[in-house]
Amino acid sequence: MKKVVLAYSGGLDTSFCVKYLGEEKGMEVHSVLVDTGGFTDAEVADIEKKAYELGVKSHYTARVADKYYKECIKYLVFGNILKNNTYPLSVSAERIFQAIAVAEYAKSIGATAIAHGSTGAGNDQVRFDMAFRIIVPEAEIITPIRDLKLSREEEIEFLKAKGVVREWHKSTYSINQGLWGTSVGGKETLNSWDNLPESAWPTQLTKKKPTEITLEFVKGELKAVNNRRFKNPVEAIRRVHELASPYAIGRDTHVGDTIIGIKGRVGFEAAAPLIIIKSHHLLEKHVLTKWQQYWKQNLAEWYGMLLHEGQFNEPVLRDIEAYFDNSQSNVSGVIRVQLAPYNFQILGIKSDYDLMSPVFGSYGEMNNAWSGDDVRGFSKIASNQVMIHQKIQELAEKK
Repeated sequence: MKKVVLAYSGGLDTSFCVKYLGEEKGMEVHSVLVDTGGFTDAEVADIEKKAYELGVKSHYTARVADKYYKECIKYLVFGNILKNNTYPLSVSAERIFQAIAVAEYAKSIGATAIAHGSTGAGNDQVRFDMAFRIIVPEAEIITPIRDLKLSREEEIEFLKAKGVVREWHKSTYSINQGLWGTSVGGKETLNSWDNLPESAWPTQLTKKKPTEITLEFVKGELKAVNNRRFKNPVEAIRRVHELASPYAIGRDTHVGDTIIGIKGRVGFEAAAPLIIIKSHHLLEKHVLTKWQQYWKQNLAEWYGMLLHEGQFNEPVLRDIEAYFDNSQSNVSGVIRVQLAPYNFQILGIKSDYDLMSPVFGSYGEMNNAWSGDDVRGFSKIASNQVMIHQKIQELAEKK
């Protein structure tokens, strides 16, 4: 019997895949749930129970939150990466690590086929296919929903015929919650004009009195929140989320270019990612030189784009990560952040590496490291070539 590993979430599409692959194709189905930090223990247990009820041969839960942080989220922070200056790559980065974990599991048990429940309409199909082809190129990739072009109603009818009767009610909004943010999709995000209503957001405003928190970074990594230190940065991220989410902070709508060439629009809420990235970025403005910031910004743009498009395994990303790692040696300090309903404000930073040191002067007020004559000579040399260009231009036009 052919052994197939299925990326399984417990939803309608992957439930269909279990029955279709097992009973219609006669395959031995091994389901895998990949937890990148967005599931509770109760949710994990419920998904496993449903998988066995559907008839899988085995079920495995891959817990990869720490790996996801160390190999990806850390670099999203180091690079201050926001896709189109907006989106912290919440789902796209998560999907890649889910795909990799499924592929690695398939390889470990010697599966000859690997399957996922993606349709033919979005980015995830590409991310999963690419990871599978790179890690287990000899395995057949099976995508029943995409290949059969099934409607939701057809899937439900198939499952009913197989004796699987569940409440497959389609929610008004599609919500994907993860460690690095939550995406929200609905009818409003399918066009360019409408906006998600208040009721669509999974995190509602429950706190109105502004408060101030502090974040401490050590070599670019978040290590403490309100003076409480965390050995695992994953827990520090969760703590920022706990403090900020009652203010309904981090809501926005991302519009971008999909891998398959069309424009896509999705709502998201990402209180912790946005606060962490913006705080880290401000700290870097104080402790890095102009050219360090310039080249980091350029490399970060490429890193985010490649990651979004499923190219996590491309070796150049390891090269960029090495640059990011080296750039963080002085990115240590404490940041003050004010939380308020629907927004936050970075108030200030304190760092031993702050290049805004008053020892050398205060901008617009006092200089201690140069004289007026120094500036006069510098300005003359710095403007020399453009002055020559201007003069030559004027002489040429008079001829």
